Amino acid sequence: MTDNTAAKNSAAHIALNGLWKNNPALVQLLGLCPLLGVSSSVVNALGLGLATMMVVIGSNIAVSLIRRQVNDAIRLPVFVMIIAAFTTCIELLMQAYTYELYRILGIFIPLIVTNCVILGRADGFASRNPVLPSAFDGLMMGSGFAIILVLLGALREVIGQGTLLANMDLLFGPVASDWSITVIPNYKQFLFAILPPGAFVFLGFLIALKNIIDRHLEQRRKSRASVLPSKSRRVRVTGNI
Repeated sequence: MTDNTAAKNSAAHIALNGLWKNNPALVQLLGLCPLLGVSSSVVNALGLGLATMMVVIGSNIAVSLIRRQVNDAIRLPVFVMIIAAFTTCIELLMQAYTYELYRILGIFIPLIVTNCVILGRADGFASRNPVLPSAFDGLMMGSGFAIILVLLGALREVIGQGTLLANMDLLFGPVASDWSITVIPNYKQFLFAILPPGAFVFLGFLIALKNIIDRHLEQRRKSRASVLPSKSRRVRVTGNI
């Protein structure tokens, strides 16, 4: 393994890539259909985010295990079958333990099979790397996608309904029935924030915020590099001066 490959497979590089530099929602702009359609509240966003994360971790592990036995002719169909199998498992688990949330999320749970984030990581990373880096890559990419989902859901829930963490019992059971926070009392719903057009606007703000932070960090890096003293070199001089 070359030094460049080892650096790309390091835990720090994989984590930074999945959570920030190559975040599937903010940078790659993949999986926008569930991202915009489901993120009307925190509980919906968290439910789909956790489901997607578990599928991408499982599919990455499975693809990495069989990467040497699958040739290029059947690679993508095999990957899709693996993702469909894990999606079906998650779907059955949600039907058994979080049925009401499963009904709310509706078609977006089976559509995890077609999520470009999962297929992209299976083909772009897991098919070329060992099991442990592939599993960690799935965790980081899934976490990056889920974090943006939850953040978008929180913004839309607060601005659209004036509450936060409402109906969390749909995911965590009766213990979470009193987790709801009324952020704005006697608030009338802002329908634009709840509907998908509002999700486009809020996602645009999040992408703009990330770009501003990246630009600021780049400027700081350049300013630090410009003030560092250049290394002096010793020159041997011979002869008469």
